Amino acid sequence: MPGHEDASPAERSPRTRRNLGRLDWPTILRNIALAVALLAGVWAVFNVRLPSIDVLQDDIAAAGFWGFGVFILLYALVATTPIPVTIMATAGGLIYGLPFGTLWSIIGVVLGCWGGYWIARALGRDTVMKLLGSHAESVESRLTGGGFYAVCALRLMPGFPYWPVNYGSGALGIDNRTFLSATVISSLPGQLSLVAVGAFIGAPTLVHGIAVGISWALVITLTIITMRRWKSARENGHGSAES
Repeated sequence: MPGHEDASPAERSPRTRRNLGRLDWPTILRNIALAVALLAGVWAVFNVRLPSIDVLQDDIAAAGFWGFGVFILLYALVATTPIPVTIMATAGGLIYGLPFGTLWSIIGVVLGCWGGYWIARALGRDTVMKLLGSHAESVESRLTGGGFYAVCALRLMPGFPYWPVNYGSGALGIDNRTFLSATVISSLPGQLSLVAVGAFIGAPTLVHGIAVGISWALVITLTIITMRRWKSARENGHGSAES
């Protein structure tokens, strides 16, 4: 009947039938990308084993002057995946000491985090939320409408991996400048604390011991401050305007 939307197949126009017959290629490609990303992540977690610190140290030393570049590149690749970055930061302290180990580690981890951010932007929100699995709810509840303090708070949260923050930020609309600035600032205390541990293992001096204590105290202090700032911003309704 005229005016009814549920017309029979015979009454549908040729244009309508053509639209129904078309494949939704963006959705298909996103689902394929999701499947590939899930398989790659699962394979990496269960099959990729980072070399021991001794082997890593020998391999980087073999690269000569450009060993720091190899270290940064490897760190960036690891930080893009669900593989924990702990061994890389610790190795940085053991190989390069506290100052340069912290510098190379922060460059590597920021590059890797940034890479994950842009991968998420390419995959889209729905695909990334599925990819995040059990982390999806925590990431979405904290980053939706969030900004600088939201990224910092999640990055500094004890025991929370880096990669869901990277992918969640890209998928949930955190702008590039906010993500980068928050990542650099919030990653530095954690990287410093891990590098200090590595430096202390390599040379258990009083200076390195003090550096370990100060860096971990800094991590705890900044975590408390950031969480309070983030909660205050949310309560005041300024989450999307954080800077």
